[in-house]
Amino acid sequence: MHIESFIKYLQLEKRYSNNTVISYQNDLTQFDTFLKTNYTDIHIANFNHKQVRLWLSDLINEGVTPRSVNRKITSLKSFCKYLLQRDIINQNPMEKVTSPKTPKQLPVFVGQENMENLFENNIFTNDFNGIRARFLFELFYSTGMRLSELINIKTVDFDWLNMTVKVTGKRNKQRIIPLIPSIKNTFQQYNEYKKKHNKEHSLKESEYVFVTDKGNKLYSKFAYRIVHSYLGIVSTINKRSPHVLRHTFATHMLNEGAELNAIKEILGHANLSATQVYTHNTIEKLKKVYKQAHPKA
Repeated sequence: MHIESFIKYLQLEKRYSNNTVISYQNDLTQFDTFLKTNYTDIHIANFNHKQVRLWLSDLINEGVTPRSVNRKITSLKSFCKYLLQRDIINQNPMEKVTSPKTPKQLPVFVGQENMENLFENNIFTNDFNGIRARFLFELFYSTGMRLSELINIKTVDFDWLNMTVKVTGKRNKQRIIPLIPSIKNTFQQYNEYKKKHNKEHSLKESEYVFVTDKGNKLYSKFAYRIVHSYLGIVSTINKRSPHVLRHTFATHMLNEGAELNAIKEILGHANLSATQVYTHNTIEKLKKVYKQAHPKA
């Protein structure tokens, strides 16, 4: 009951994305199952910090990573805050729960040469699938947008007069991202191929820019497969996801002298701290140059 009302609160009032809501729901349901399995007189609205610690200890013993454990702690903290606001509980049991330390991981990104090779060496085929993949890559790499933002872009979201695109990010927050001039040509080419493909297969025109071979709105796994496949041609990195292209955009922008605040606005980060992670990659690059160039390095 309390979990269901909390989930509705996240959806309707906080306007969290579906993926975030599902994560919260899974975490809370998992903890609720733990309580029901191990205790007869304790439920989701009257647990204390001891039960939470036991649950977290079990998770760690099962091999759950500190990052995943911290996410579950965040879910419980948000849930308890919600219960406090509605006077369902009088004291926050999460105040005595500490989060395990997680090792800092630098964002994985594709090298600038690799990205140049991708666009300049005729890797994309000159048909509907190839032009769709090229436009998808150009949009990812030139804007740094999230996967969920890209697949939800509609034709009306592009303003070619001002060379901008409107995207809807986390919590349904919209932002305007500038576009590079060359991307207009790719869009027009892709649009022509899409119309031709739809006509040949008797498919309806979609309001969404990116569509599958059957004319439906592009879905996450489909886009992931495209990115994973093409990055495998030009790069040897193990992680080859759309989010890597977001990291690549931010890192390359920073390396070319872009201000951190400007990158923050384009990426749609709520806090500058989320953008500052990219400075680590730049510092590592500076260290490498320093060691190679300084006589005493």
